[in-house]
Amino acid sequence: MSATANSLRSRKKETAAEMAEVCSIHLGDGLYGLPISHILEIVGDTKPETVPLAPAFVGGLVHYRGDVLTTVCARQLLGMPPLEGKVPDLLVVESVNGCFGLIVDSVREVLTVSREDFEPNPSTIHERSKAFFAGTYKLKDRLMVMLDPARIDPLELARAN
Repeated sequence: MSATANSLRSRKKETAAEMAEVCSIHLGDGLYGLPISHILEIVGDTKPETVPLAPAFVGGLVHYRGDVLTTVCARQLLGMPPLEGKVPDLLVVESVNGCFGLIVDSVREVLTVSREDFEPNPSTIHERSKAFFAGTYKLKDRLMVMLDPARIDPLELARAN
């Protein structure tokens, strides 16, 4: 193989390493994201069963492929009012502690973003927000705040409370 071909393959690998795939989601007027590598499935039209005496962030329980998953209500977690008049979307998210559901207003699209456009949380951000956010991607026309799957895991949230 020629030196030029090797150089092109090497650059393609470097470029791929500098990119990330992110599932974009809407919560209220905000655009948020989760690494696609942590999302197992998007489940539509699922209504979680409420859990009496559960922490406020728990959106309920759902039946998923023979298992029962605890769901996290992203709106509740971020201090937003409940979603009215629309059935939310449910993401099945994989974390170190297993799988859980994440209830969001709507799932948008998978975006390929450059790691160069990523900014860590600023030091001025509220501590509560730092607890859930991994940082922000600068997109062409807006910002996308990244949720950290490990930090929004229901077991981790319960330990923090």
